[in-house]
Amino acid sequence: MSAISMNMVTLLYLVASVCFIQALKGLSSPATARLGNVFGMSGMAIAAVTTIALMMKLREQLAQGGMGFGLVLLGVVVGGAIGAYAAKKVEMTKMPELVAAMHSLIGLAAVCIAIAAVSEPWAFNIVERNGVLPFGNKLELFIGTFVGAVTFSGSVIAFGKLSGKYKFRLFQGAPVRFAGQHMLNLALAIAIIALGLMFCFADAGGVHWTPYILMAALSFLLGVLIIIPIGGADMPVVVSMLNSYSGWAAAGIGFSLNNAMLIIAGSLVGSSGAILSYIMCKAMNRSFFNVILGGFGGDAAAADTGGAKEQRPVKSGSPEDAAFLLQNAESVIIVPGYGLAVARAQHAVKELVDKLTEHGVTVRYAIHPVAGRMPGHMNVLLAEAEVPYDQVVEMEDINSEFSQTDVALILGANDVVNPAAKDPKSPIAGMPILEAYKAKSIIVNKRSMASGYAGLDNELFYQPNTMMVFGDAKKVIESMVKAVE
Repeated sequence: MSAISMNMVTLLYLVASVCFIQALKGLSSPATARLGNVFGMSGMAIAAVTTIALMMKLREQLAQGGMGFGLVLLGVVVGGAIGAYAAKKVEMTKMPELVAAMHSLIGLAAVCIAIAAVSEPWAFNIVERNGVLPFGNKLELFIGTFVGAVTFSGSVIAFGKLSGKYKFRLFQGAPVRFAGQHMLNLALAIAIIALGLMFCFADAGGVHWTPYILMAALSFLLGVLIIIPIGGADMPVVVSMLNSYSGWAAAGIGFSLNNAMLIIAGSLVGSSGAILSYIMCKAMNRSFFNVILGGFGGDAAAADTGGAKEQRPVKSGSPEDAAFLLQNAESVIIVPGYGLAVARAQHAVKELVDKLTEHGVTVRYAIHPVAGRMPGHMNVLLAEAEVPYDQVVEMEDINSEFSQTDVALILGANDVVNPAAKDPKSPIAGMPILEAYKAKSIIVNKRSMASGYAGLDNELFYQPNTMMVFGDAKKVIESMVKAVE
């Protein structure tokens, strides 16, 4: 292993890159997602083993001793063990927080590596004969530090907002806004660029740590400030945006280490995350450039919630009433939401659908691009319950079917079915929604009449053809299963 040649390293990195590309292709569809994960894990394993072998080769060539290599192996073992334990123990409802935590670690790694390269550039073979760090490498380190720091601090705030269990104000779901916030962000961005250029144009004989440290500190602060004004309704977009940032941070690490594998993998993640962010923005009627700059969020969440507090009559029923409607329907569309995930009711829903199918009812699932708290959340939940992929239909393909559907069953979803999006005066005007309000009959399961992340009342709940069934989703659905003869 230690005698690995550079040609072999290049070949193995190429194989790993192909695996990563196939992983992204596989993850584009629930039917091939497992295969995509296999490709991704295989590519990462090949890249990691190759990198370790390359380190051993360089260590032998330089005849270096010490504990460096041993510490690397220790980090791989300990980090891998922690990651495996966290992935095994995490609940599906906590997956968004785990993703945000992983993003933060990638950003922090980029900053740490950049600091090491600035401190000891000869260890990275990026110093000229006169001992000066080249301008190009300084620019790479500046960009890598900036993106990494923003990714780290922004992901930490996103983690707190997604978790929803911390009392610290910045970690709460409601947006944090103050006068002159955008001007402050702009001023910080200008200061970061100025300090970065001062670092890049430093004269020979010094690295100029002061502008570099100030630039890094302001970047950490900017990461916090661009995320805190974003409310809970926009968190799915934040997740995909930070995913893109973490990819570019990884690419920055690759440039600092002169590692082609990291550059390729980081670029793939960064570009795919940016594309996903654009798709999510369209699904939520947001401006893509405002998302990138952190200048969005809070509009919907800051909306007047007075309507949500108004006491208005609704028609409610029991799980048995809902089961009667479902059993006597010819077609049913189920709209899963975050309430379904919280109750862990996906397996009960699968059992209900199996019973309805035995009675000749055609059942499909309608998936909104931002259902749940991260992209693909509902798809993963349904796949966990072994729901057939042909029953799961995306929003643009199923919206035209609601008007011919006998019953729309809404399980823990709110904003994604809110007809207020059709009102030009609404804070969520223009947001694409699942048009469940067009169904002949509507059954909505919620714990209460509380508003969703957008903080708006939902007119769907007050329609004459809507029946509310209050209670925990899992218990309600299990009661429906028993009631279906």
